[in-house]
Amino acid sequence: MQNNMLTISKIEPKKGAVMIEKPIPDIGDDDILVKVLATSVCGTDVHIYQWDAWAQSRIPVPQTMGHELAGKVVKVGSRVSHIRIGDIVSAETHIVCGLCEFCMTGQAHICKYTKILGVDRDGAFAQYIAIPAANAFVNDPNVAPEMLCIQEPLGNAVHTVLSGDIIGKTVAVVGVGPIGIMAVDVAKAVGAAKVIAIDINDYRLDLAKQLGADAIINAKDTDVISSVRQLTGGAGVDVVCEMSGNGLALNQALSYVKDGGRVSILGIPTKPVEIEVGRNIVFKGLTIHGITGRRMFSTWFQVKALIDSGRLHLDKIITHKLPWEKYEQAMELMESGNCGKVVLMVSHPEED
Repeated sequence: MQNNMLTISKIEPKKGAVMIEKPIPDIGDDDILVKVLATSVCGTDVHIYQWDAWAQSRIPVPQTMGHELAGKVVKVGSRVSHIRIGDIVSAETHIVCGLCEFCMTGQAHICKYTKILGVDRDGAFAQYIAIPAANAFVNDPNVAPEMLCIQEPLGNAVHTVLSGDIIGKTVAVVGVGPIGIMAVDVAKAVGAAKVIAIDINDYRLDLAKQLGADAIINAKDTDVISSVRQLTGGAGVDVVCEMSGNGLALNQALSYVKDGGRVSILGIPTKPVEIEVGRNIVFKGLTIHGITGRRMFSTWFQVKALIDSGRLHLDKIITHKLPWEKYEQAMELMESGNCGKVVLMVSHPEED
């Protein structure tokens, strides 16, 4: 194996990224080295690329970007026994301590000592990445890498949709960016009675319709609350999957969700949101779920089962598959909103 690799890295505190050469990372006794085959672009990567206020306060520079991946194991640490060279793996991108109260009680997804690939340490926009073996999820080698690399964000959608009863329920998915699109697909796959997709982007609303949304609402030119009530016979929806992070959209959702309903919130507002707690939460008897990451590793097995079932439409969700050298085009697509999931296929001109 050669000593150096190509990466897409943030090397200066300003907009953009560059493809540069770095040494292939060393691994510890409990780590594995993965040859990255495919990596997908997350909204977090766009924030880092744009170098917005969040990125400026959070991201160390220089650093390799990216965190969603699928690849082949090419080296294992001396204490690793459950992962073998040649395995095709994806990565749980939240590296947790394993020792705190939350990790010890099956809630590692809220570990306060979490370190995230591509955020707190070098990420997956690289030809090779070192990760703890405990974070590797072994895949079916017969599934295409571009499908496997989106399991991490798909896990966010699965966690959001399945954080309560869903079979036979009416569901509103608010914000149909890539993860919201996945949530539409997941809700339909697991037996939701009706799925309503809400956004302001016609491209993504059309994609939601293709994936089986029973109704779509463009919030730019429609009274969302009255439309949802009309679509549900005045009752409101049983479940809201809030993926937008928009304060107005959240308040609307709290209004049109049915009494006794569930609101699962994955979207992160950019500023504090004022809500009517008494009228729209307490007196309605709502259940509010904050969703962070994926439950480790129960969500991953749910994702695998859904992929194996053939009920998902990942080929439609992945709207663009590009050579990774075209990462700037990928970022432009994400910025435009005229895409679903964008995957970068990583090249290895010199094979191992």
